[in-house]
Amino acid sequence: MDIILQPWPWYVSGPLIAIIMATLVFFGKTFGMSSNLRTLCSIGGAGKYANFFRFDWKAQKWNLTVVLGAILGGFIAVQFLSNGSAIALSPETISDLNAYGFQNVGEALLPAEIYNWDAVLSLKGMSLLAIAGFLVGFGTRYAGGCTSGHAITGLSNLQLPSLIAVVGFFIGGLIMTHLIFPILF
Repeated sequence: MDIILQPWPWYVSGPLIAIIMATLVFFGKTFGMSSNLRTLCSIGGAGKYANFFRFDWKAQKWNLTVVLGAILGGFIAVQFLSNGSAIALSPETISDLNAYGFQNVGEALLPAEIYNWDAVLSLKGMSLLAIAGFLVGFGTRYAGGCTSGHAITGLSNLQLPSLIAVVGFFIGGLIMTHLIFPILF
């Protein structure tokens, strides 16, 4: 029997996230991907060069399970829980991306026009990576956390700063999608 695999519906994944968040709140923990980067930098000795990385990283090493889970979960999802079918995109999205010069839209998770080595190692690719990396790092530091930390942990704890940050993330995403992306591609 051929089983057609689909993404988990909201009524399965949503409660699972809620259970994880309730467990974290019960134990007085929070999570986010940017805190893992800070922990990894501290483990690597960055505290010798910047006060931001001088903290007790051993108290945060449990949070590295988030990174391990993301990597392992992504591997399991692609290798065992997907059927290899094309990504379901709206015809308007496909048309818009084709107009920007993207070929084979929806047939791969990542567009080759951005994510193959030729594109990455070009002057444009390296410039985009450097600028985007700076902006993401600056934004994460300025906002006091990343999208996963604010949108999942912060909103779960009803924190106003997280709500403001998430609104800012969405506004930034809309500006990127509708104003900056068309200029770059």
